Amino acid sequence: MTQFPDAEYLILSSRLIPDHDGGYGLAVLARARQMASAGVHEGRGPLILTFDPGTAAAHAQHRRAFDERDLIVDPERMRNLFDEASDPRGGAADWLRVAARPGEPDPALEYRRVDDAEGRPVVGIPVIHGDPDWHITTAPVAVYGPDGTVIGVLTGFGELYRAWLEHVVAQLRATGGEKPVVVICESRQLGELIAGWSDPGVRLIHSIHTIHLEPPYTPDAPVNALWDRWFSMAERFDAVLWLSQSQRTDVVERFGDEGVHLVIPAGVPAASSVVPGSERDRGRVVMLNRLAPGKRVDHAIRAFRSVLAVVPHATLDIYGGGVEHDRLQQLIDELGLGAHVVMRGITDDPGRVLDQASAFLTTSAFEGQALAIVEAMVHGCPVVAYDVRYGPRDHLANGGGVLVPDGDIDALAAAIVRVIDDPEEHARLAREAAQMARRVDPDRVTEALAQAVRDVLAVPSRRA
Repeated sequence: MTQFPDAEYLILSSRLIPDHDGGYGLAVLARARQMASAGVHEGRGPLILTFDPGTAAAHAQHRRAFDERDLIVDPERMRNLFDEASDPRGGAADWLRVAARPGEPDPALEYRRVDDAEGRPVVGIPVIHGDPDWHITTAPVAVYGPDGTVIGVLTGFGELYRAWLEHVVAQLRATGGEKPVVVICESRQLGELIAGWSDPGVRLIHSIHTIHLEPPYTPDAPVNALWDRWFSMAERFDAVLWLSQSQRTDVVERFGDEGVHLVIPAGVPAASSVVPGSERDRGRVVMLNRLAPGKRVDHAIRAFRSVLAVVPHATLDIYGGGVEHDRLQQLIDELGLGAHVVMRGITDDPGRVLDQASAFLTTSAFEGQALAIVEAMVHGCPVVAYDVRYGPRDHLANGGGVLVPDGDIDALAAAIVRVIDDPEEHARLAREAAQMARRVDPDRVTEALAQAVRDVLAVPSRRA
């Protein structure tokens, strides 16, 4: 059985909100559950720390929803910076006031005020409109005293976040002794803000969930501007976890520092049983993804006109929510496909959907983890996907689906027909897909993570 070193474990995520952020949120919570199963914190799992300035009531509702869906082991292990900053019980915000230095808010900026339960201001955060680099602002964060007046400031979100993290670590050390602290950062923005955290007892492991490239997404393509700064500080992390070998290879060849970069995919449990093709809804194709421009769901809708010309009983069920919903529904109506292509909204039982389907379809322009592909395969549901970085190509390297030249809608339609209209081909692909379960078995993935922790604890911090 996997054994993690005796340490305190923290997972950091910018936010965790039910039915938001697609596979990212599910992957973060799955990691915490799998670590709990391996005995971390006596089976309660790592602390999960979030940093979004929602209300305490909203965060409590999020925890209840995750608990009801069995996505978390212990709701009490989820904590939020602003909940704790605004909690007046027992001087909970003392860490914030102690960290403040003399200064005033910037009068030229708009501020979002966070109040305690009595309506008294605790902290004022600068609102940076339209800037993707808002998180690295040095604009002052206002800190209020018990009487509601400003007593000082912190320099930007970075100093605010680090003040809370140092407080959390101090709490852990006060109760658990001088154990090492292992921080698994799941967010690029958070990673940039804590990369300089020089506490010698802390190890920083950074997990990557998305692609770092711009179109055309080739290894030498421009790096997304949001990632330029991150790569300049990647060597400060004690380890960086990539979801696929191909992305890790591209990164090392381009940026070097091979010793930092590891491959640890998302762990997905095998289905309790794989539904045979004869018991699935014949001709039913499903999609499970956010309705965002990069998912190119319109390609799937257009391809289905040609699919229906060959397989008249075929159906396409599109699960998910997002900004593209109305535009996609309009396209379905314009093409007269409403009897066969249906927007189903968000499902809370993707396993049932995948057990019923004859094929899983994805048309993304790019991927990071492509978690939905993995989930489809472990349920024995063959996949049809564009051949894009980073995910489809890696997951389907050993079969289990059909890769289609990127953007070729005619080829996409032909591949769908091939999978759903040929019982022998479907059965072969389904068997190959189910074999994926062994490669992403949570025990195997968790052992790889535990070994990464052992390795980083065996040497001094890279920031020492």
